[in-house]
Amino acid sequence: MKPSSEAHTSSYYASTAKGLETFPALDGDANADVCIIGGGYTGLSAALHLAERGRSVILIEANRLGWGASGRNGGQLHSGQRRDQSTLESWFGKSDAHRLFDLGEEAKSLVKNLIKKHSILCDWQDGLIHATHKERYLAEVKQEIALLRDEYDVGDITELSRDEIAARLGTDVYFGGWREQSAGHLHPLNYALGLARAAKCAGAVLYEGTRALTIADGQKQKVVTATGTVTADTVILACNGYLHGLNAETEARVMPLHNFILATEPLGARAERLIPGREAAADSRFVVYYWRLSADNRLLFGGGESYGRRFPDDIKNFVRQHMLKIYPDLADVKIDYGWGGTLAVTLKRLPYMRRLRSGLYTSGGYSGQGVGTATFAGKLLAEAIAGEQERFDVFSRLPAPPFPGGPLLRYPSMVLAMTWYALRDRL
Repeated sequence: MKPSSEAHTSSYYASTAKGLETFPALDGDANADVCIIGGGYTGLSAALHLAERGRSVILIEANRLGWGASGRNGGQLHSGQRRDQSTLESWFGKSDAHRLFDLGEEAKSLVKNLIKKHSILCDWQDGLIHATHKERYLAEVKQEIALLRDEYDVGDITELSRDEIAARLGTDVYFGGWREQSAGHLHPLNYALGLARAAKCAGAVLYEGTRALTIADGQKQKVVTATGTVTADTVILACNGYLHGLNAETEARVMPLHNFILATEPLGARAERLIPGREAAADSRFVVYYWRLSADNRLLFGGGESYGRRFPDDIKNFVRQHMLKIYPDLADVKIDYGWGGTLAVTLKRLPYMRRLRSGLYTSGGYSGQGVGTATFAGKLLAEAIAGEQERFDVFSRLPAPPFPGGPLLRYPSMVLAMTWYALRDRL
């Protein structure tokens, strides 16, 4: 049965997808040890790691595998957690902050190891530059670099002066920053498709065009869709920003947020003058600008906030105005692609991983750091379901307050807060 799903959004990633495979929709009733709802990094990684442990796995995706944020994002793989180590130490103490950093490093290594193990052709490139957009932030940056070097034994950080970062990024708008060698970037949709192939080869059963409607709790969990049911001992909610009413407890803590990216025409030799080391870059704004070069020398640039329910009518020009703040000399460059996607954030910008009840797990809210964290979450979910709870519990104990305002005012409250932070970026 063909899936009744939405096609991949028109993006540079979809146009350069490798090995894009169509999976059928669920047709009838099925049984498995584990049913996974959501075909992004979390769900695909969980399917792979569970199948490798010998569990029978059925994964259902409402649209296409990798259709959501996993196939549309900036493709950056960061170190540590979404919050810096100074903040984590102030919140949780040095011991727990070190544990979180180590797990973040393992997440980064996991992605690179999966790429190598499963021969995933996703244009992996070493190197990531953190750019400081306000001079008064430099003191904090220097403190963070010293902390990582002295107490976390991070040896691959290079501090960058204003002149050095200008040479690295081909722009003079930043006051300094740092470069890390072990982080980097990839083609996010091809990475997701590679995880899907690996999960399928390991024995997981994958369905597209199959939207979960409800989850019935009983002696076993029953996931109801329009075309059939899946009965399983355990269900994983791996929907991130696309929960659509499946679980109120998760939706209170994991808030959808839109982000937008463009891809220029191929820049040829001009690309090497922009980022000669071909690193990814992300800056210090609350609403982050992030960019990198593609394998075929396009500039992929993400930025700009939109808090309405709809995407901007002209995404190319919407993002272009932000790109020109960093690279005004690209005003003559044609924009070939512009697309948006929905990620999810939490109040603390830390992932929300929980065992909601017996047989029901959830994970999401990666707050812009999903390439590594979501992949790792899938592995931790597989461990927890197998009875190895310790590492999953490190994350499940993290504070995850609900967004204020209740179901009706939660989204408007977040819009007001994000608008304020975006304004602060500009001041």
